[in-house]
Amino acid sequence: MPDTKKQKQKKWYFKLRNKYRLVILNDESYEEKFSFRLSRLNVFVTIGFTAILLITITIFLIAFTPLREYIPGYTDVTLSRRINDLLEKTDSLENVSKQKAAYLANIRRIIEGEDIPYDSLGTIPQTSAPDPDQINYTRSVEDSLLRQDYRVETSFDLYYNDNDELNSSRQSLSSQFFFNPLEGIVTSEFDLGGKHYGIDIVSKPNETVKATLDGTVIFADWSIETGYTIAIQHQGNFISVYKHNSVLLKEQGAFVKAGDPVAIVGESGELSTGAHLHFELWYNGTPVNPRDYVAFKN
Repeated sequence: MPDTKKQKQKKWYFKLRNKYRLVILNDESYEEKFSFRLSRLNVFVTIGFTAILLITITIFLIAFTPLREYIPGYTDVTLSRRINDLLEKTDSLENVSKQKAAYLANIRRIIEGEDIPYDSLGTIPQTSAPDPDQINYTRSVEDSLLRQDYRVETSFDLYYNDNDELNSSRQSLSSQFFFNPLEGIVTSEFDLGGKHYGIDIVSKPNETVKATLDGTVIFADWSIETGYTIAIQHQGNFISVYKHNSVLLKEQGAFVKAGDPVAIVGESGELSTGAHLHFELWYNGTPVNPRDYVAFKN
């Protein structure tokens, strides 16, 4: 049996190594065109090498050329990048939209006299306090040069004081001229403790209510308690609110200049006891006394 197996193996080996001649003849004249010698082993090696070469070329074309885009299941790399960019922008816009919605919800609460929850804009994540012993308080040369350049650039700034400090937005805005929203008599003063966050002004019927500063109308609607109400966002995080109007002359999103008519005085709303304007000023979400900024007649 072992001899038979060896004989068979030798037989197959000789068959693989056995030489053949491939001759190409003219069909009519039987003239030999060309011929070459080969064996079965040569044929197998040639076919295997050709297959490996074709597979390598195909992999290279798919991996490193744009031809892979024509293969089903593969997408354009540029398209994938654009999709990722759009997803990031969409996520950012969604976050901004949520923040704007929360901001406008707080404005509506302010206008309607509701309390503002402290967590309405989300909580600030807590971070661990740094170790004071590990803080380096020495100034580098670059920091000193930057401070010197900054002082030179801001030395002629209108709001730069002698203590090398910038005045706050509230101080700079207080130096501006706040237009009187309504010509009339002040009948009720600002009272923070009594939750009367504005000033009540009585005037002639159908008098126009004017914007106290340049800004953008962020709220213009009717509510049960305050009637026709309009709120304007100004620079420096100031918001002016005008309540109990009979008619609103501006819509939400409109830009107004100081002194522009925005409403007609009235007595709309359940909290109104007569024709008057309830005028409020808010700074950074906190009500402030309008008398500190507006020059009223009395």
